[in-house]
Amino acid sequence: MHLDITQKTYKKLSFEVAPTGLSFCVIDMLSQQIVVYKNYEIDTKQVVEEALWKIFVENPILAERYDEIVVLHNSNINTFVPTSLFDPNHLGSYIQYDCKVFETDYFAYDYLDTYELNNVFIPYTEINNYLLDHYDTFDYKNCNSIFVKKALDYSKNKDFKQVWVHFQKDRFEIVVTKNQQLLLFNTFLYQTLEDFIYYLLFTFEQLQLNPEVVPLQFVGAISEENEFFKIAYRYIRNCSILDVGQLAATLKVEEKDILRHFILFHS
Repeated sequence: MHLDITQKTYKKLSFEVAPTGLSFCVIDMLSQQIVVYKNYEIDTKQVVEEALWKIFVENPILAERYDEIVVLHNSNINTFVPTSLFDPNHLGSYIQYDCKVFETDYFAYDYLDTYELNNVFIPYTEINNYLLDHYDTFDYKNCNSIFVKKALDYSKNKDFKQVWVHFQKDRFEIVVTKNQQLLLFNTFLYQTLEDFIYYLLFTFEQLQLNPEVVPLQFVGAISEENEFFKIAYRYIRNCSILDVGQLAATLKVEEKDILRHFILFHS
């Protein structure tokens, strides 16, 4: 969106959306600070459009003008493809190996130019369509593009394997890097503590990662007091929550909120 300088608001609006919830934040682009951020859960029995309508009614700030609007789709229906193997004319063929796809599905992709990677995903078209009724234009991406990019950024000049986990209440994404190389991306759905630790240790075993040596860092809805962190810490020696203290000070936001909304705040 190209605006005359007299029309610029120097504000950016970012959404993180899924059929089960919506989060948003407004960023002051001059100070790089968060003006406001909110999180809403959506009942799976509720019509998504009705839930979104209610959120918009409750938050008139969403009706203001913004220089940039980004919509992040929090979905695990995605896969990463190296640019050397990527053909944008056959997007569905990449995802069909990970989940069932239909002729009516709409496919999109994010290009991570720094890393020559493409993230193919199925966006939530009903959510995009609702937002198009409110905004002339916006960019949309898959949340895992942000997570993988940040993990690769953090791995710069780290010539050893690192494991990164984005923890959510019903699933977690896991990334393995080595000096800005993506060695693994996967998503696991879990219901119990035992599910979680099984999938985590299974990943370490399959990639021959030594749990006594290879570091694991968490972001997401987790803390050191969380039982899921505690069980990971029991089996993986070098296990920690990502240090976001400096970012929290810059954005003027509590560290626990930075971790929970890690992807939203890095949009």
